[in-house]
Amino acid sequence: MPKVVFQDLGLIDYKEAWDYQEKRFNEILDVKKNNRKKNRQDPTLSYLLFCEHPHVYTLGKSGDENNLLVNEDYLKSREATFYKINRGGDITYHGPGQIVGYPILDLDNFFTDIHKYLRYLEEAVILTLADYGIESTRSDGETGVWLDVGGEKARKICALGVRSSRWVTMHGFAFNVNCDLSYFGNIIPCGIVDKSVTSMQKELSKEVDMQEVQHKLKGHLKKLFDFQFVNE
Repeated sequence: MPKVVFQDLGLIDYKEAWDYQEKRFNEILDVKKNNRKKNRQDPTLSYLLFCEHPHVYTLGKSGDENNLLVNEDYLKSREATFYKINRGGDITYHGPGQIVGYPILDLDNFFTDIHKYLRYLEEAVILTLADYGIESTRSDGETGVWLDVGGEKARKICALGVRSSRWVTMHGFAFNVNCDLSYFGNIIPCGIVDKSVTSMQKELSKEVDMQEVQHKLKGHLKKLFDFQFVNE
């Protein structure tokens, strides 16, 4: 059974978390490179990082900067930052009250299928929402987790954007739990103009226990990917 190290990084600057991801990501790639070079089978560890970020907008490598609707001065006035990064997907927002998950997995230890990987991340969020009585689903041709797909009130509750190299993943998902949704008004989220965003807090009309949601989400990820946490 694959082994995964879980780390809760708490509220952490986006760039600091990105650098930490890159460090772990490159460590796994180095082990795999040395294994090929020396014909060895040294095992690789995978990681699951949870965190929250101060207000920040990130733009994927294929994204359109025009989907950021405000200038740098306005961002400063809202204490927000902006980064162009190397994941897939367009623009999204991260902020307090949002569970940001960064699975740094060596998929050679699981399955070598990025499509399946993305669907499992979505499924873990769908199952977590169901634990709270919130019905959610996927939207054809659009990654992430949605509510009321196909209706006039279709809205997104979790965004996905990943990068992979030699079957090692980084970046991940942003799950809106108690976050300030007004910050999404400064962007066209994921470049999608005809759908809105929501959060667990908005859907349930009450603040939700973040630690409880994290615990449930971890459990669903563990079961779906069939791994063992090494630090529990």
